[in-house]
Amino acid sequence: MLKENKLMAIKQLQKECENADGIQLKLNWEMLREREGRQMDFSYEKNGQLIACLSLYGFGSTVEVCGMVIPEERRKGHFTRLWQQALVTIEQYGFQTILLNAPSTSITAKEWLSKQPYTYAFSEYQMRWSERPIEASDEILLRVAKPSDANLEVKLDVLAFGMDEEDARSHLERIKERQDEQFLMIEADNRTVGKVRINRTEGEAWIYGFAILPEFQGRGYGRKVLRNIVKSEHDAGNQICLEVEAKNNRALTLYESVGFIKIQGQDYYKKNRV
Repeated sequence: MLKENKLMAIKQLQKECENADGIQLKLNWEMLREREGRQMDFSYEKNGQLIACLSLYGFGSTVEVCGMVIPEERRKGHFTRLWQQALVTIEQYGFQTILLNAPSTSITAKEWLSKQPYTYAFSEYQMRWSERPIEASDEILLRVAKPSDANLEVKLDVLAFGMDEEDARSHLERIKERQDEQFLMIEADNRTVGKVRINRTEGEAWIYGFAILPEFQGRGYGRKVLRNIVKSEHDAGNQICLEVEAKNNRALTLYESVGFIKIQGQDYYKKNRV
């Protein structure tokens, strides 16, 4: 587990980079706070100050990569040296797919990526709910997931997000250990029709893993679920955020109809290890 002073230094570095570049970095804080065992974070300090850091986030056989360097220390090779260390870990733990993440408007990230053997894969948007009058629906029930729901949760990840079943099951088992996550099943017409996960951290509620079984889509369930979550979290004083793949027009339209607006784009570059 990362020590509290290291987490604070990462947070400060993130703030400096975001303010200087007008971007938002995706650091997966829920994973950073619960690091155990494996060496997944790499950093460089100078005179007691954190200058650069790079973190790996494992999702089954796929690993996502995000990093940053303080503006005045860029183009000095710091990030490349950390990346070389990270590649050793990636090989050691047998990750098969590498996804490099960069904010869509980050010029320095794109410069570095242009020199790497990775190809553009997809983009996603981070969205935040813009306050407006909203009413909950009593046609939808959100209940806490039970152990007996695990197979359906895995099935939904496979169907909705294209995950390999083994990766989906491994990912579910790992995130179920987190203390700041709430796993909910969606019920409608006396049937379990989907799932959603909520992570609450520092006044923000992030919606993840939101999926409805294909045979129950198109009935308005998704909009009603979102309205219920937004109303509950807003009443609790939380900002509500989520992520969605940019090419998923159906999901984008749904989220925007409930009041979510785009706040940042993230681009992903991919390479499969041979």
